[in-house]
Amino acid sequence: MAASMCDVFSFCVGVAGRARVSVEVRFVSSAKGKGLFATQLIRKGETIFVEQPLVAAQFLWNALYRYRACDHCLRALEKAEENAQRLTGKPGQVLPHPELCTVRKDLHQNCPHCQVMYCSAECRLAATEQYHQVLCPGPSQDDPLHPLNKLQEAWRSIHYPPETASIMLMARMVATVKQAKDKDRWIRLFSQFCNKTANEEEEIVHKLLGDKFKGQLELLRRLFTEALYEEAVSQWFTPDGFRSLFALVGTNGQGIGTSSLSQWVHACDTLELKPQDREQLDTFIDQLYKDIEAATGEFLNCEGSGLFVLQSCCNHSCVPNAETSFPENNFLLHVTALEDIKPGEEICISYLDCCQRERSRHSRHKILRENYLFVCSCPKCLAEADEPNVTSEEEEEEEEGEPEDAELGDEMTDV
Repeated sequence: MAASMCDVFSFCVGVAGRARVSVEVRFVSSAKGKGLFATQLIRKGETIFVEQPLVAAQFLWNALYRYRACDHCLRALEKAEENAQRLTGKPGQVLPHPELCTVRKDLHQNCPHCQVMYCSAECRLAATEQYHQVLCPGPSQDDPLHPLNKLQEAWRSIHYPPETASIMLMARMVATVKQAKDKDRWIRLFSQFCNKTANEEEEIVHKLLGDKFKGQLELLRRLFTEALYEEAVSQWFTPDGFRSLFALVGTNGQGIGTSSLSQWVHACDTLELKPQDREQLDTFIDQLYKDIEAATGEFLNCEGSGLFVLQSCCNHSCVPNAETSFPENNFLLHVTALEDIKPGEEICISYLDCCQRERSRHSRHKILRENYLFVCSCPKCLAEADEPNVTSEEEEEEEEGEPEDAELGDEMTDV
């Protein structure tokens, strides 16, 4: 049932993405599994590949709190000025240079049956053809007794912000198989993501759901089965299979962040202005973000997660030679070289954010072991192998101030 590595790569660059340079997927070791390697010289700053996820979904609390995103590609739907007004809590907030906002409301379309919104006709059609026929609740969109609404409400009651996963990512996996003419092809693609042992899966589920995870997992499984049962993937609905599916999403889900305001700020940075005008604009933007932080805190983006086959082959390093980002303000993931990468060299990203990478080897290992269940042996960790296995007082204070699941899931990269 497992697809070959060649099949995976062909899917990613032929259908789901755009390869900019030559790379290949290879088996590394039983501990690491697969890895992604350069087959030609990749220059610093070069885009290695652009990939579309097999499935993606906005986080449920994020959507509930009116972070308006395309239901398919997660492109932010608010105008930059509307975004700033909502985040600052100031209805009269005005942005200079409104022409730099790239949101095209004239292209937006909704599902005629359930009214979910898309950024374009192309996204509405893509969703309809892949999974939305199964998931569309029609006029029952706001009915709390609809099976999908019961599932989503149960998820929100268990998994609070800051969110790191969504039950709807799993729902879209099932719906994709349900709608597919070639069901085996999609099952093979989903099977590419790393598998864990039963004990490792329990650790991941515990991290996502908390101490009462066994009862909560069974509740979610029952609601998931009532809403979506599919014979072709019947194993996903058994207790063991559902736990495995849950762990797959928890381990492999890549965070996605989009923001029309962020896009506007990036566009402002490229303006050719007189020094006085540049200083005035920069001061305005700095104050805007201070106002947003006071009103909204750290939740700036439309947020969700997706399953990316090729990106999931990139192993972790505390000194990565590549990074992920979402510069197109949608779910298209760009992997860019941070330094020159030689032919035959492995392409590695970091599962830790910038601050976490600066912590001690012991602290980095603690985060990676708790959230990804492996011990890092990158060059930096090997070089620091003789350091004492203790966490500094400053780092302990930082960890105590973080939410329990702050690190779970790949780093939410800049948009």
